[in-house]
Amino acid sequence: MAKKNYKKLKGTVGIYQNEITKHYLAEKRIKGKTHNATFKTLYEAKQWRKNFDGVSSESGQKQEGSSHATLKEVWETMQKDHFPTLATSTKMIWIRRYKPLELLEHLPMDQITPSKFTNWVNHWVEHFSSEDYQSGRGRAGRCNLNNELNMFVTIFNWYKESEKYEKEAVLLTNPVKKKHRRLGFIKPVPDRKKQIDLEDAYLFFEYLKPLYKQMAKLQFYCAARIGEIAGLQWSNVDLKNRRMLIKHTIIWDSHKVFLELKPFPKNKEPRPVFITDEILEILTQREVFKKNGCDYVFHVEGKPINYGTVLLNYRNAQRKSGVPYSGTHILRHGMAKLARQVGGGLDAVIAMTGHKDLKLADHYSKCNEDDQREFSQKIMNHIREKRGKDSNTSTDFANVVSLTSYRDGTNN
Repeated sequence: MAKKNYKKLKGTVGIYQNEITKHYLAEKRIKGKTHNATFKTLYEAKQWRKNFDGVSSESGQKQEGSSHATLKEVWETMQKDHFPTLATSTKMIWIRRYKPLELLEHLPMDQITPSKFTNWVNHWVEHFSSEDYQSGRGRAGRCNLNNELNMFVTIFNWYKESEKYEKEAVLLTNPVKKKHRRLGFIKPVPDRKKQIDLEDAYLFFEYLKPLYKQMAKLQFYCAARIGEIAGLQWSNVDLKNRRMLIKHTIIWDSHKVFLELKPFPKNKEPRPVFITDEILEILTQREVFKKNGCDYVFHVEGKPINYGTVLLNYRNAQRKSGVPYSGTHILRHGMAKLARQVGGGLDAVIAMTGHKDLKLADHYSKCNEDDQREFSQKIMNHIREKRGKDSNTSTDFANVVSLTSYRDGTNN
C-alpha cells in the first residue's frame, strides 16, 4: 500500500499517521506477507498490530465464530428500546460517557474481556494524563475513568436483562473488575464542600436577587433539586390545606436552556411537601407574579427559567458572600444533612429528599469535616473535664527513665 501523505510515528513500530486526515495506518508482516489496515485512533492501530494473526481482524466487523452482538449493536438497540424511558438529560450524559467506549464497539460482547478493558483503561489514562490534555484545565482535568466504566456496566446489565439477547448473554460475566477502577485513577478528586451549613445558607441567600433568593430558599426548605423548583406548578400548590406536590421537573439542554417540562421527578414519584410558614411566605410573594396562561410558580415574563441564569446568579452570590460552596445542589445536600442532625436518622433524610435508596440518603447526609471538628472538640472537652476531676492523677516526669540513657548504660 502506498504511504502517500503518511508519516512514521516516533516510538511506534509499523504505524503511520496521515498528515491530512490524521488517521493511522498499521502494518504487520506475517509469514512473508504484509498486512495493513487504517484506523481513526492510535489505540486501535496498536491493538490491531498486537492481536492481528493474519486471519482474524479486530478492526473489522464481527469476528468469525462469534454468535454474539457487538457492543455497537447492543448500544444501538439500547438507544432504540430503553432510551424512550429516560430523561433527556440522562440520555445526553450517557451518550457523552459512551464516546471513549467507541474504541471497543467493534468487538462482540463475548470478546470484550478483562484484558481488553485493561488495555482500554491504560490507553485513556495515558491520554488524560498527557500534558496536551491537562494543560490549562487545572481543577477541571480528568480525575478517573469511573463514569465510563459505570457506563459500560449499565450497558452490560441491560444486555443481560434484554429479552433480545438473553440466550447469548446468559453465560457472560461482567469484564469490568475492581482493578480497572484502580488502574483508571489519574489524580485525586478536588476537595469540594457539598453540604452547605445553616449559617452559610442564609448568608448566601442575602446576596441573591429577589427571584433567585425565593427559588433558593424554597429549594433549601424542600431539599429539592433545582429542576423541581424551577418546574413547580401552581396547580400542585394547595395553600388552603398547606400541601404542595413536587411533581414536575424542568429539563435543560446541554446549553443550559429550557428543553421540556417532565411530568414527574427523577425517581418518577411525586413527593408531597407540607407548606410551613416559611414556604407559605415565599408562595404568597410569588402569587403577585401570576400570569394568565402560565402555571409556573417561578418564571421570567411567563417563560420557564433557564439553568444558565440560575447558575449565573448562584455563582455570583456564592462568590460575593464568600461561602466555600459552589453549584446548585449544595442546598439539597445541606438540608439532607440538617434533617439527619435534627431528625436523628435516615428516615428524616428520606422524608425530606424523597430518596428511595438508603445508600443515597446516607451519601447526601453523611458526616463531613465540620462534624469531625464538632465531635473532636466535644471529645477533648470531655477528656479535659475528666482529667480535671481526677486530681490525684497528676503527671510527674521525675521518675521517667530516659531511653537514651538506658541504652548507653549511664542510668544507675
